[in-house]
Amino acid sequence: MLKFNIKIDPKSHEKYLETDISGKTLLVTPQLNKSTAFSNEERHELGILGKLPAAVESLEEQSMRAYMQFQQFTTKIQKNIYLRNLHDINETLFYKLVTSHVHEMIPILYTPIVGTTVTQFNLEYRRARGLYLSYPDRKYMTEIIGNRTNPEIDVIVVTDGEGVLGIGDQGIGAMDIPIAKLMVYTIAAGISPLRTLPIMLDVGTNNQSLLDNPLYLGWRHKRLSGEKYQAFIAEFITQIKSHFPDVFLHWEDFGRENARSNLDNYRYQISSFNDDIQGTGVVTLAALLAAVDTTNIPLTDQRIVVYGAGSAGIGISEQICDALVRQGLTEKEARARFWLLTRAGLLTTDAPNMTEARKPFARNPEESADWVTERPSYIGLPDVIKYVKPTVLIGCSTVGGAFTEDVIREMANHVKRPIIFPLSNPTERSEATPDDLIKWTDGRALIATGSPFEPVNYKDRVITIGQCNNALVFPGIGLGVMAVKAKVVSDDMLWAACTAAAECAPIHQNPDTPLLPELNAGREFSRNIAIAVAKQAINEGSAQVSSSRPVEEYVDDKFWRPEYLPYRKSRS
Repeated sequence: MLKFNIKIDPKSHEKYLETDISGKTLLVTPQLNKSTAFSNEERHELGILGKLPAAVESLEEQSMRAYMQFQQFTTKIQKNIYLRNLHDINETLFYKLVTSHVHEMIPILYTPIVGTTVTQFNLEYRRARGLYLSYPDRKYMTEIIGNRTNPEIDVIVVTDGEGVLGIGDQGIGAMDIPIAKLMVYTIAAGISPLRTLPIMLDVGTNNQSLLDNPLYLGWRHKRLSGEKYQAFIAEFITQIKSHFPDVFLHWEDFGRENARSNLDNYRYQISSFNDDIQGTGVVTLAALLAAVDTTNIPLTDQRIVVYGAGSAGIGISEQICDALVRQGLTEKEARARFWLLTRAGLLTTDAPNMTEARKPFARNPEESADWVTERPSYIGLPDVIKYVKPTVLIGCSTVGGAFTEDVIREMANHVKRPIIFPLSNPTERSEATPDDLIKWTDGRALIATGSPFEPVNYKDRVITIGQCNNALVFPGIGLGVMAVKAKVVSDDMLWAACTAAAECAPIHQNPDTPLLPELNAGREFSRNIAIAVAKQAINEGSAQVSSSRPVEEYVDDKFWRPEYLPYRKSRS
């Protein structure tokens, strides 16, 4: 682990960093490296005099050079590699650069490019970051956690790589997802990178192309399941609780069944959150609330079709269902507002291999018994659109182009302002493009997408498309939880996050602006969400801080900004 302390000078009252790390080791430690910004005094004291060019630069000057270097690259993957390399050399400079160019760089570091880096992980691997807990090393879990770099941990993002984005089982390559997520926590919510930890649970892979790849870096074994998998997860949770009792644990990209069972089993044992289920649900509901306000049709009167009933589709449906109950419907009435589709068509109660999470949303097959369908014994999306006449259509299928012109025009025939969210990513898996949706609905659609798209020029209007990106909400949720050390992430805290996000919708001021803010508004947006979440945690008694102090102060105390502190050599 790193050895350093941030202290305050008793005379000047200024912060400084004290460390016993010096020489070349200091210059190759990304968490502490200042490169050409080390002062002459620091160079003498820390044993790096002569190891750097003579000029002493500011962070701003370094950032200017880094941006010029970034601009030299022409492809997105090249730019990603450059930024990741900078992250591995000098974290403070990396975050200074990215927070100065959020709109340009977040799509390079996060969705959609992170999907490409995951698939290329075994070829492009350069430098270790985070912890790999491999099943064969399970008896050494305590030792592995003790080998972490950052001593104090506030947030962990963990994955087992089974359900990555829309590309499925990626085995060890999924480690790029927790790394990218933690970057977003820092960029969007000011979580100190010195207090974060990405973890890969390597339990094998069922992706045969990876198992056959001679360069595959993970445990070359079929993916664990059943009792062995559950025992491994249980031991992981035990270890995390022992080492970090107040940590916020973020589950990411687990397979559909394990994502649900892990959340259900451990949600009240450790402060935890599943982004694929809860984060996707929160950000989608926030966008939906903003869209509903625009249509002037109450949420309780909406008819909602969800195309794709995996972790994301179920999570979104659950979050919206919770909102409907909060607005006066019974649970039965709320679930009656949903029609979910899987690869097998409309989800009905007689479907084989029904999961527990899907059961509440399955329709009675008698409801559609007299429908005249395009294919015998199969009720597809066109059939549901024709007979249900939905007002809301949400795509979580990863089937690119699934929202065809016929489907969208049929929907638009029955509703003045159709709400359409093609949320699948990467971009090529989006169910439709905003340009087509605007054209097919004569400019009436209210759209949010999972991947970033350029504004649409339609007649005399420029319509900006909101990205329904989890990165807008999970950083603020995490910040709020960490700020007050909440023992659990409750449904009421998630609802507080939804309403705080919806209140900030740009469309409230201009009908051609997005349903959600752009990512470059992240820090203020995250702060608003964090304050709402933290207040709710205090109100319900799950916070471990005093309620006598303003919540805003707890949140602001957690904000980290990329800046260099003066360094001093430890004398102990």
